[in-house]
Amino acid sequence: MTQPVTLSARDGVGVITVDNPPVNALSPGVPEGIRTALETAERDTSVRAIVLICAGRTFISGADIKELEEAARNPAAGGPDLHPLLTRIEDCAKPVIMAIHGMALGGGLELAMAGHYRVAVADASLGAPEVNLGIIPGAEGTQRLPRLVGVAAAVDMCVSGKPIKAAQALQMGLIDRVITSINAGDLLSGAVAFASEVAGQPVRKTRERNDRLGSASENAAIFAAGRAQAAKIRRNQTAPLFALEALEAATTLPFDQGCKKEREIVRKVLASDQARAMIHMFFAERAVARVPGIPKETATYPIANVGIIGAGTMGGGIAMACANAGISVLLKETEQPALDRGMAAIRKNYDSSVKKGRFSQAVMDQRMALIHPQLTYDGFDKADLIIEAVFESMPLKKQIFGEIDKIAKPDCVLASNTSTLDIDEIAAATSRPQMVIGLHFFSPAHVMRLVEIVRGKHPSNEVVATSLAIAKKLGKVGVVVGNCRGFVGNRMMLPYMREAQFLAEEGSTPEQVDKALTDFGMAMGIFAVDDMGGIDLAYRVKQEYAYLRKPGERVPLVLDKLYEMGRLGQKRGMGWYRYDESRTPIPDPEVHALIEKTANDAGIARRTITPEEIIERCVYIMINEGARILEEGHAQRAADIDVIYCTGYGFPGYRGGPMWYADTVGLKKVYARVHEFHKQYGHLWEPAPLLKKLADEGSSFAVWDAGKEK
Repeated sequence: MTQPVTLSARDGVGVITVDNPPVNALSPGVPEGIRTALETAERDTSVRAIVLICAGRTFISGADIKELEEAARNPAAGGPDLHPLLTRIEDCAKPVIMAIHGMALGGGLELAMAGHYRVAVADASLGAPEVNLGIIPGAEGTQRLPRLVGVAAAVDMCVSGKPIKAAQALQMGLIDRVITSINAGDLLSGAVAFASEVAGQPVRKTRERNDRLGSASENAAIFAAGRAQAAKIRRNQTAPLFALEALEAATTLPFDQGCKKEREIVRKVLASDQARAMIHMFFAERAVARVPGIPKETATYPIANVGIIGAGTMGGGIAMACANAGISVLLKETEQPALDRGMAAIRKNYDSSVKKGRFSQAVMDQRMALIHPQLTYDGFDKADLIIEAVFESMPLKKQIFGEIDKIAKPDCVLASNTSTLDIDEIAAATSRPQMVIGLHFFSPAHVMRLVEIVRGKHPSNEVVATSLAIAKKLGKVGVVVGNCRGFVGNRMMLPYMREAQFLAEEGSTPEQVDKALTDFGMAMGIFAVDDMGGIDLAYRVKQEYAYLRKPGERVPLVLDKLYEMGRLGQKRGMGWYRYDESRTPIPDPEVHALIEKTANDAGIARRTITPEEIIERCVYIMINEGARILEEGHAQRAADIDVIYCTGYGFPGYRGGPMWYADTVGLKKVYARVHEFHKQYGHLWEPAPLLKKLADEGSSFAVWDAGKEK
């Protein structure tokens, strides 16, 4: 077996190379190997300085995430202990230079900061992304980072979790030189040359550098701004606040005491529900690519050219997602005005990104050049993937699939962006149902990360594998789901929307419901979501599935009245709310009066409803439906549902998704409330058998998932 750490010599410089693919994580054996190599080089009298560099595509990308998962299970252990290694590096009598390429994130950055110097190639990224996992830099990162970059920059890096490039890192003092790199060996050559320059000079221990820690008065304002930043960009999350507490310790305590305080905070963070939930989401996002029955080695079709039918909101967004990934797009509409509107919307979106500095005008021009608007199917015979993104109408979709079946090449994947319709019925309009798949993007498609990959009865393994691959290429999270009404996301969304409307009829206002939901952590309240999607869309879905209702079944009453009044949501400036030019939802007394009158006319008793009941009825109804979906096999894992809801529906990641949240609450408690609501509100709350079974067993959805994975 190849050793993950080796030592060699070059021009009087000891070169420690870490080679632990795929991302050189600090997994067991690597820290020990680094220490052994360091001590060997330190004893070697021919070695005047030491360079630590990594093989492969990146520097040490961080700690071994599996060790963090284990630490979340056993927080008393405090996570991986790198303290002895970091101290040994810093105490080395010879200069230690960290040579960085790719990414130095989390534990990788913490290791690099223990070196006496850092050099990096221009496109290297450095960062402290731990807050994205609900934790903090726990290997003395909160103590060394402000000593190198200053308190304000350290606060921003730890709260935002965003990486920085080498040029900014140099300016901030995080690295000491940018190495111009043309060939693969340039970083090593540059690092060795830098090492030769500093050899023989007294080493600079990061832990002894206190000149950038600022004064108490200066830091008070910085930490106050950091807390405001955390409240704005990481609402309700505790990890950023814990990180600020640890950074504050760096400014008020000696280094060793600050490290002790950091370790205390780490144990507290690891014991939190939020950390466990966010670590769960990290693994869940990676697990969705494992699809039972689809071997890892399944061949995929190459996707270089995509044809998109429909240049509306969804078609235009999908075209942008493809262009952003460097894929050429044919964008078809039936009429020139619709095509012009679609291209204008694309251009406006790109213009906005340029104005915000997200990328340059040159990048925008490159992406626009990849999108070819047209009114015909010319060139669609050469497309590798055709995505239909038209109005949600089964007759229209079947007509289009019949047309493209006649012109698409045999190995072209045919996809529908349907959000609710039967993919098998759509596939039946073709002579090749094995090539048909659902690719349900979420609006705005160039931004939202989720793609539901809807697998009906017929698609081949290659088509499913290709769909997963194209989602990844577009920077999306592809989740394979079954072919049922609404698939997974919308199937759970419909009872959620229904229950929210019942709550309004029973006494809550739309803004009270939405506030309870956003306080819980949802990205948007459900009434605001309804207005954004369009009351007309919700009305059509309600009408389309009216045939499924049981006689006497309760249905929401106010939505129909809003539709009849022309209050169609944001696009009309009024729906459940009224909207100003900035599209800010404004509570509307007219809607309040309409809800109250409708409820009174229907004999619905109105009362004061607590935020706790709002959350239970809105979230537990989703959990119950999710359990039913799992029983039916339309989702492969409870964790898949969590990924769908956190990446596509605004469910708070720090709660781990609806099914993980149910485990956190306890399935016995969730089932008891569902059972109570069933007695109170009838069959719409009938408990899912799987929920009852797991509750009776004292089990959880996580345990159920683990059993399926075996």
